Formats: sequence, structure tokens, C-alpha cells
Amino acid sequence: MSVEQKRRALITGASSGIGRETALAFARAGMDLALVSRSMEKLATVCQAAKHAGVEAKAYPLDLSCVSLVQEKMQEIASDFGEIDILVNCAGIGYTGSLSETSLSDWNLVLDLNLTSIFQCIMGILPGMRARGTGTIINVSSIAGKQAFANWGAYSVSKAGLIALSQTLAQEERARGIRVTVIHPGAVNTELWDTETVNANFDRSKMLTPEIVAQSILHTALLPQQAVIDELILMPSAGVL
Repeated sequence: MSVEQKRRALITGASSGIGRETALAFARAGMDLALVSRSMEKLATVCQAAKHAGVEAKAYPLDLSCVSLVQEKMQEIASDFGEIDILVNCAGIGYTGSLSETSLSDWNLVLDLNLTSIFQCIMGILPGMRARGTGTIINVSSIAGKQAFANWGAYSVSKAGLIALSQTLAQEERARGIRVTVIHPGAVNTELWDTETVNANFDRSKMLTPEIVAQSILHTALLPQQAVIDELILMPSAGVL
């Protein structure tokens, strides 16, 4: 890939799971990377791995739950790193609990991280894409945004909102040369299942791997400019949700 053709991608949630594997897949494809996550230590490890593939990679620690700061921080990253051609929003939180037992603070946390922060990431990067008349935005939703599951209410609502955000953005920005894709993976074997906010018992060996989802994100990003995958449902062949 020539210098003129080299693309620059910003990936959120890049320190682990789908975000990490997407960063590594993009690096192997020759893309320069701005990597965003809360943990600078984990980001540094991913950056080093990406650099071994021969691309530029830079870590930007940021707590996306501080939603009022996100748009400005994204603008600063684009200013520091260079204009972003591809934005991949992988960051998010899992959450289980019946709606009747979900506190307002928990509800707000899930919606802030899984929906509002992504809205603000996009608002920080979109002006540059508009100015250049090109760009690709890929949002990682979930099958839970398409199909409600008991005890996943706040999470399902946040992901359904992300689908609506993606579809609206696609319609509004298509004429400006900006492509928007929303991906709905089924269950993926990531650290999400080990977090304090998730209490679920599934056979993780039959889930999708982060690497499989990352390959689908890479394929989406590498499509010719005149083509776009509007929506992609990616399920484990075993049917595990």
C-alpha cells in the first residue's frame, strides 16, 4: 500500500476484546491506528503489536463514560494523529439485571457508554470526514439490539438505540460520501463475560471469537468506496446467543 493510499483508523475499546483484535487486523492490513481506551497500560501493549506490523500506532487513554468530554477529545485526537478515514466504535459495557431492579444510575451508565459516548465520538470525527467528502464509520452493536432478552434490558435498549443512530447517520451522510455500517454480533467470547456487571452462564467455547468479528469489520472497511454493508448480523454457527 503506497503512502498516498494508507488509511488512518481510530478504534475505541482498543485495549481488549473485539477492539484489540480489530486493531491488530487493521495493522496487518497496513492501516495507521489511533487507539482509544481507558487503560494506557493495555493500550501500549496493543500499540507495540501494531507497530511490529509496520504501521504507525498511537495510544490515547480516555474514559468514554465522561460523555461531556468525548467530542472535544476526539477532535484533539484527530488534530494530533491526522485526519481519520475510518472510525470503529467498539467500546461498550455489558449489563444484566431485570428492568425492575435496574437503578437509574446503572441505566444511565449503560446508555452513556453504549450509546451517548458513540454519538459524541462520531460528532468529534464527522466534521473532518465531511470536509474531505469521504469516510467510513463502523459501529459494533449486538444481536441484543435486534432481539430483546429478559434480564438484558438496559443493554438491549442501548444497542437498539445504536442501531437507530447508525441508520439515521447513514441516511444523513450518504450524499457526503460517508459510509456507515452497524454490526450485530451474537455472543462473543470476550472479557465482557467476566465483568462485575454481567451475570450469565453460557458455553463460551461455542461463541464467536473476537478475531472472527474483527475480520468482518476489516472486510467492511476494505470494501470499494462505491459499496457499503449497511447492516451485518454475525452469529455463531452453533446458534448460541
